[in-house]
Amino acid sequence: MDIVSFVAIVLAFISVIGGSILKGSGIGALLSGAAFMIVVIGTISAICLHTPGSTLKRAMAIVKWVFMPPGSDPHKLIERVVEWSQTARKQGLLALEGMVDNETDPFIRKGLQLLVDGTEPETLRGVLEVEIEAREHHDLAAAKVFEGAGIYAPTLGIIGAVMGLMAVMKNLADPSKLGHGIAAAFVATIYGIGFANLFLLPMAAKLKAIVQGRAREQQMLVEGLVAIANGENPRNIEARLSGYLH
Repeated sequence: MDIVSFVAIVLAFISVIGGSILKGSGIGALLSGAAFMIVVIGTISAICLHTPGSTLKRAMAIVKWVFMPPGSDPHKLIERVVEWSQTARKQGLLALEGMVDNETDPFIRKGLQLLVDGTEPETLRGVLEVEIEAREHHDLAAAKVFEGAGIYAPTLGIIGAVMGLMAVMKNLADPSKLGHGIAAAFVATIYGIGFANLFLLPMAAKLKAIVQGRAREQQMLVEGLVAIANGENPRNIEARLSGYLH
């Protein structure tokens, strides 16, 4: 669990609500059903139209990574690769067959199976790199869903503000309604810019970093498996993979 993300969300709310209170507007000034409809519902509709269904579904699946990123321990992975290389060097590649069924990660399981099957090193690399590239592309597209939402939200906030000002213009004959009407008109702008810059764009950036980190770790695994297939010395394999830690 990423505690920093939870703290960031809390601080985001504190910054907006606290700022509104300190400015004298109060919390009530931030509540607007019309602004919510225009900005939030409008952004959802825009991003649904913008995004293919499969990508949208993947985006909803990986959004939890912002708070609970997938487990990653490259040091432990290097230790496992070195252990595999030592086993293969002493007992042959077939000795790794028992480890395939015990592996929970589908990508690692596939790589080990290819290794046990005696797949040529370059063929093994090619098969796994295609999968890495395809998965990274799909996950990055999913992360960009939130980036797209962060682009649409401020524009819809401006639309909401203009619509609010249009309503104000209809009440020019009643000065008592002007101040409240103008304040309400700008709530939509706050919603749009606030959601985009405090939530949507940071979420997209974090998800893209996680996706790219997973791809690098998988690439490191591929290098290790190819080195095992080539019969390289376990110490050399460890030294090579350690370069990915920097």
